[in-house]
Amino acid sequence: MVLKWLTGNPGGRSKRILWSAVLLLMCMAPLFTTPFRLGLLTKFLALAILAVGLDLIWGYGGILSLGHGVFFGLGAYAMAMYLKLDASGSALPDFMGWSGVASLPWFWEPFRSFPAALILGMLLPALLALILGFFTFRNRIVGVYFTILTQALVMIVVTLFVGKQEWTGGTNGLTGYSSILGFNLNAPSTKIGLYFITLSALAGAYILCRRIVNSRVGQVLEASRDGENRVRFLGFDPSRYKTFAFAVSGGLAGLAGMLFVLQVGIISPSMMGIVPSIEMVLWVALGGRGTLIGAIIGAVLLNAAKTGISEAYPEGWLLVLGALFVIVVVLMPKGLTGLWSKAVSSLSKRGGTVHAAVRKES
Repeated sequence: MVLKWLTGNPGGRSKRILWSAVLLLMCMAPLFTTPFRLGLLTKFLALAILAVGLDLIWGYGGILSLGHGVFFGLGAYAMAMYLKLDASGSALPDFMGWSGVASLPWFWEPFRSFPAALILGMLLPALLALILGFFTFRNRIVGVYFTILTQALVMIVVTLFVGKQEWTGGTNGLTGYSSILGFNLNAPSTKIGLYFITLSALAGAYILCRRIVNSRVGQVLEASRDGENRVRFLGFDPSRYKTFAFAVSGGLAGLAGMLFVLQVGIISPSMMGIVPSIEMVLWVALGGRGTLIGAIIGAVLLNAAKTGISEAYPEGWLLVLGALFVIVVVLMPKGLTGLWSKAVSSLSKRGGTVHAAVRKES
């Protein structure tokens, strides 16, 4: 059943075999990698959750958001606030003491509870996306205007988080925590546990988005992408479906942020800015939008490349990022999955032609 959801094609036997092998390899990853590399892979899988949600709205709904860094950041800050309070015990977090804060702000109080932090980490970004989507899609703000609006949202939120240093840690962000629920985040056993949790969350996010795509919501989203006025003529309100999908995408970005911060041990405004938001779009574009699985491939490959390039040439990643953006837009509009499909189709046609020629000669 899981493989049917993963492939999106219950009748594709070769696909089921392929994904069986992939899932088996993923489950065996902790056996043949170091804790450090396993942590990197877990981070990439967490970011892939965000990519799947972004592909839901961009690939199927035609809604290009350059503001997903905000939703990601809200989820990450929610988890970091819990971790920071847990590490501080009954005392105030260290940065608040340095800023002269006398008592814990009221909006920090809910994050003393792990379940509350877990819920708020997805609920807050989903709610923000819901509000933004409601007012923009209802007023038919789409296309480049919506994209610009999401960029403005990033600038506002980043400025707020940097300016309110006594509440958020400012440009330094939130760091200085090393355990969750009594488990050492740096322990190999904890890393293995977080890996399987993240892998399960990614599978759940994929299945959720696949179900949405295969439902009426997905059909209306795709129809709206290709011709919104015709959808309205048929009696559907595209804004409702877009708002729902945007809220789901925001919630998944928040989930990705929470899992991400458990791996890197820090979250700062720079991780939710405009450049990271553009990178997120490139993950989907490189993998192939409108496929879901392409978003996962793009997120993992690009972040692995970023890690390798940044280690060798710390200043070179932005140049590579810009070059990749141009290459994808000009030469690979359908991404890697599009190239793969084209190659398979070409080989199938060539094989069919050869087979027909052999039959004719015989």
